[in-house]
Amino acid sequence: MRTLIFTLSLLGIMVAPAFSEVPQTLKKDWPDTDFTQSSIELSSILSGGPPKDGIPSIDQPTFIPVSDSDLSESEPVIGLVVNKVARAYPLRILTWHEIVNDEIGGVPVIVTYCPLCNSAVVYDRRFKGAKGAPTFGTSGLLRNSNLVMYDRGSQTWWQQFTGDAIVGRFNQTKLKTLPSRLESFANFKKRFPKGAVLIPNDPAARPYGRNPYAGYDTAVKPFLYRGDLPKNIPPMSRVVVVGDTAYELRFIREQEVLTDGDVRLTYEGDHASALDAGRIVDSRPVPGVSVRKRNAQGIWDEAPYDVTFAFVFHAFKPHGKWRLAP
Repeated sequence: MRTLIFTLSLLGIMVAPAFSEVPQTLKKDWPDTDFTQSSIELSSILSGGPPKDGIPSIDQPTFIPVSDSDLSESEPVIGLVVNKVARAYPLRILTWHEIVNDEIGGVPVIVTYCPLCNSAVVYDRRFKGAKGAPTFGTSGLLRNSNLVMYDRGSQTWWQQFTGDAIVGRFNQTKLKTLPSRLESFANFKKRFPKGAVLIPNDPAARPYGRNPYAGYDTAVKPFLYRGDLPKNIPPMSRVVVVGDTAYELRFIREQEVLTDGDVRLTYEGDHASALDAGRIVDSRPVPGVSVRKRNAQGIWDEAPYDVTFAFVFHAFKPHGKWRLAP
């Protein structure tokens, strides 16, 4: 953990005081944010260190065919399919940018990844009341160790893990989550041999493929987190979150297929952890999964899910249901 803290400090990610009220410096940085509209206590917000947009979003993403990519087969990617258009977003890139503003299959989306929570979620950028589909950026702020995003139209703050607006004009609005998979590049290529994969616009801009959070997913406790921890599972254990239920990830690997009512979780092979070794390609394997829900016609449709750490589910869904390995 000491090494992790040193590495994060080099990135400008430092522990900072919570805000008991809206400081003038915050008002200066967010002059267009309506702080009177809030569904949280501002004391729950921490500064992550980097300023607003200090971790730059990707707003003009570039893709190549998967057949032209030299990405390692074990590399973790977010696999997304919209209207038969398939794209893979490698975590080796998202680790350094956290947000990709894209349009795929005619749908404007934000592809998001919060390394401190290992939370990878895709949202539709359109929401009620917005003009068009605003792009999103990183605020430089955290809540429960989770990325706080903002939309560039209204400067409203949004929680990455839940998709909820928490401060600003659109407070209590919720973004629509789109089904995606956290999977190996090999698995994505097998599913979509004619798909595309995100590449850096400037390969020299960041040390892509390096993991600045080396050793984090085997840490005893989370970083930049002040809440209580779950009692029934180690806080850094990976869980698959589907709605208000968390399934222990190793349980899915052991079962291979787990059906829970109208939800079915399937083990889809391993991919490298993005938060283990100094190089992602050298990291230990973790299970990949797919999730489907049975619709009214009895058809199993691809469903949204998130593979995150147990402390995250506990923090944001304290009354949620746990399905743990025996």
